[in-house]
Amino acid sequence: MISRTLFNEEQDMLRESARRFMEKEVAPNHARWEEQGYVDRSLWAQAGAAGFLCTSMPEEYGGAGADIRFSVVLMEEQFRIGATGPGFGLHSEIVAPYLLHHGSDYLKSKYLPAMASGECITAIAMTEPGTGSDLQGVKTSAVRDGDCYVLNGSKTFITNGWNCDMVIVVAKTDPAAGSKGMSLLAVDTSMAGFTKGKRLHKMGMSAQDTSELFFDNVRVPVKNLIGDEGRGFAYLMQELPWERLQIALTAVAAAQAALEWTLEYTRERRAFGKAIADFQTVAHKLAEIKTEIEVGQVFIDRCIALKLEDKLDAATASMAKYWASEMQFKALDQCVQLFGGYGYMHEYPIARAWADARVQRIYGGTNEIMKELISRHL
Repeated sequence: MISRTLFNEEQDMLRESARRFMEKEVAPNHARWEEQGYVDRSLWAQAGAAGFLCTSMPEEYGGAGADIRFSVVLMEEQFRIGATGPGFGLHSEIVAPYLLHHGSDYLKSKYLPAMASGECITAIAMTEPGTGSDLQGVKTSAVRDGDCYVLNGSKTFITNGWNCDMVIVVAKTDPAAGSKGMSLLAVDTSMAGFTKGKRLHKMGMSAQDTSELFFDNVRVPVKNLIGDEGRGFAYLMQELPWERLQIALTAVAAAQAALEWTLEYTRERRAFGKAIADFQTVAHKLAEIKTEIEVGQVFIDRCIALKLEDKLDAATASMAKYWASEMQFKALDQCVQLFGGYGYMHEYPIARAWADARVQRIYGGTNEIMKELISRHL
């Protein structure tokens, strides 16, 4: 098998400690979190104390000042055990970079240290009931009124929406300006007029809290504007490639986990006097899955290297998200088949992982949108 050359000894040590944390603190509780529909806030504090949140943020803001490979390790180890509940990746590597790269000193000082400790849980609110992947079509408005923006609208499918203390909201500050009329606001959940809707009951990722958010004349101080007014869409386009690569790398990690579970099961499960892994049709199917995972891993590692060099472009990230999420779902579907009837039982991790995988082809921009973005660069 191809050896991964992306990581050094320090990151390998982090992987060992992250694996212990996931196996001790996350795995035993995940089924309960799936039942209640959200992860306990105490886990966030534990992750913060262990240094597993916002690792790529500067030390002055409570982070480790590490490069994104540390975050990659943490995401891979989380998905290695099929733990889709903790929204650590979105918090640490989607929300935090918006603040670091575009936020004022005030916003960075107020939120980043609390995010790194797990005291402040965050989300980002892009999607609206009628817009989906069409970011330019958002209807949520933010009208300037003195030293505040008056925010009105609603968002849906918001990861960490139930637990969050702060959410970055994509809103129109100038509806007539198209993409140049969009801005990003850091909205604290304590602000009057901000309410959380019901936790959404999803087909998969049941432990990951996902909610509707509503804004009724929320007065957001102008100092909570992230970057410049009207530059929100440009900021989104800058950060989305990394978000899509995160979906891709977790897809490969989840597929690898599914293969390991399936190998173990097919070697133990016997039919007609021998292990089902010894049947040629089963062995060949496992070989196909392993090959696609290996091919995907090499491409994703190359994309991570490009991100480290600040050379990851939108088209390449879209290819990674599209290909890896399609590969993941295909691999998991085949693994479920090899489990037979047991693969359809929720008590088996392969069944839950199959349901969890379906959304990977939808969020972060649907795969149809990914193809559209790729086609523009042909």
